[in-house]
Amino acid sequence: MFIEGGIAAPQGFVAGAVHCGIRKNTNKKDLAVIYSVRKCNAAAVYTQNVVVGAPIKVTKEHLVDGQAQLIICNSGNANTCNADGVDIANKMCELIADKFKVEQQDVIIASTGVIGEPLDINKISDGIERIKLHKDSAVEAAEAIMTTDIVIKEMATTFEINGNTCTVGSIAKGSGMICINMATMLGFITTDVAITSEMLQLALVKSVEPTYNMVSVDGDTSTNDMVAIMANGMANNPIIDKEDENFDKFVEALTAINLDLARKIARDGEGASKLLVVNVNGAKTKPDAAKLAKTVVNSSLVKTAMYGNDANWGRILCALGYAGVAFDPTQVGVTFKSTHGEITICENGSSVQFDESVATHVLNDEEIVIHVELNEGNECATAFGCDLTEKYVEINGSYRS
Repeated sequence: MFIEGGIAAPQGFVAGAVHCGIRKNTNKKDLAVIYSVRKCNAAAVYTQNVVVGAPIKVTKEHLVDGQAQLIICNSGNANTCNADGVDIANKMCELIADKFKVEQQDVIIASTGVIGEPLDINKISDGIERIKLHKDSAVEAAEAIMTTDIVIKEMATTFEINGNTCTVGSIAKGSGMICINMATMLGFITTDVAITSEMLQLALVKSVEPTYNMVSVDGDTSTNDMVAIMANGMANNPIIDKEDENFDKFVEALTAINLDLARKIARDGEGASKLLVVNVNGAKTKPDAAKLAKTVVNSSLVKTAMYGNDANWGRILCALGYAGVAFDPTQVGVTFKSTHGEITICENGSSVQFDESVATHVLNDEEIVIHVELNEGNECATAFGCDLTEKYVEINGSYRS
């Protein structure tokens, strides 16, 4: 069941945010903190980019013991490719740890924004001095981690384990520089579930695979992508220390949260006018289905066709063909679906007669489902993306200014 409260919905968690001057817009908060009254078991997944931000290097060191108590994140500056980047990240951790009386080792740190610009620690220090934490500040924290995002992304849900009410809350940011395969964005998750660090890491990986790992906006994997989770155990459920029914319930709740936010990230793609949902069905294996769906949703030609309401299905088959997966093209079918209806435009790898005006009407909607039927097996996968518009070029042509 989805509930209000976002990142502060689980027991024992509070949040806060301020504008500390990193971003030029003084109306935009740019420093967020998430805090647990108890030390938590923690886990994270990171970008696959070889070039990584200093905050990721520091967070990886801090999470070696699988524990954390506080998350700090700034927007407007990625603190990446800076000679003093690690020193700045460590200083941020030191300052926030002193402010809220936690161990520096128990701080998860993240940054997002422009790459290669020095980060002013004095501005961060001033913001830390002024920040206050509240149960009702989850939305402010969600706003503070945004860069080019238009929509605030937060979600919370509850479920039961052995009669104990458990809660998971999350915020995320992501709009551009997003490509398939972890992590493609920033996401912070809190939960009061009692679970070991090892099982928490496994649950996070399992939930990320069909959600954040299946999102593409523009084909660019960022340097600072991270999804981190803290679990403080205050739900007092029997601790989850193995893969059992309780573990499955937790993964289900976690995946529901991440799926909702993944869809919001795709829909909020820079300059986007449509959410694209690519379903690949009838594949021989799950990895094959996932790879094919990712390739289609990542195709610039498919994205632009969807923006133009153009039923150019040949671009879809072309993308399938270079995905690196063996399949029989003569068995493929393609159908477009939306709230305006559905239309099949390819069967057995060939065009079928269809009314272009009907196809245009189906595609002229805010959410388009591209359904690909391979007819070769029983496995399926879904990827999420958006169309590619002139606005994307406009946003990224002036990103630093």
